[in-house]
Amino acid sequence: MITQSELLTKKGEHIQRMFSSIAGVYDLLNTILSFNLDKSWRKFAVKVSDVTPNAKILDVCTGTGDLAIEYSSKLNDHGKVVGSDFCHEMLTLADKKLRKRNLSNKINILRADTLRLPFHDNYFQVSAVAFGIRNVSDLNAGIREMARITAPGGRVVILEFSQPTNIIFQKIYYFYFKKILPLIGKIISKSRYNAYAYLPSSILNFPDRHGLKDRMEACGLVDVKIYARTLGIVTIHVGKKP
Repeated sequence: MITQSELLTKKGEHIQRMFSSIAGVYDLLNTILSFNLDKSWRKFAVKVSDVTPNAKILDVCTGTGDLAIEYSSKLNDHGKVVGSDFCHEMLTLADKKLRKRNLSNKINILRADTLRLPFHDNYFQVSAVAFGIRNVSDLNAGIREMARITAPGGRVVILEFSQPTNIIFQKIYYFYFKKILPLIGKIISKSRYNAYAYLPSSILNFPDRHGLKDRMEACGLVDVKIYARTLGIVTIHVGKKP
């Protein structure tokens, strides 16, 4: 059994085992626990990514491929999306989803660690991540790696949970987030790692929207824009590679 303290160290093998344990119910719980808002958050992230129809896009920590699928809807026959993740179980589900939607010709998936991406420098026009960079063991190294494989003038896009700033809404949200969400997640997922107790803890230990902007700038990105959605529950950061 992996403890919450061990998960919060974000050691790769612990995070990998946790996500493997919830892969089968990951999409269902995303929909339930976000009140189906996760789809609109991904759509908005793609909208502000400044994607051209023939772009090459990398979606790291792709999970079951939902962000990659959203990006693919904006591309022509010359565009391409690659989804990478280090969790085999997640990629298996992503592959089934792509086959079912006849998207295997537009989206490639591969197993890769975000800290060691198997791509040449400056290869993609956009590198993006949705709800995954928070789980990378070295945040700055993960951002730098995303920036490395992005071409000059391209974008690094990070969609991540954040902390609401409205005090009244914050209290309501935190009650749901700390008490209700972990309970629902535990009941449905039956995960012995209690992955949905890790979720709020990992977010509260993650840099706030301005702190993440600072990290992105420290990793060499410029003109970093912040888009808060749903009263600040999530935030999209878009940085440009000079």
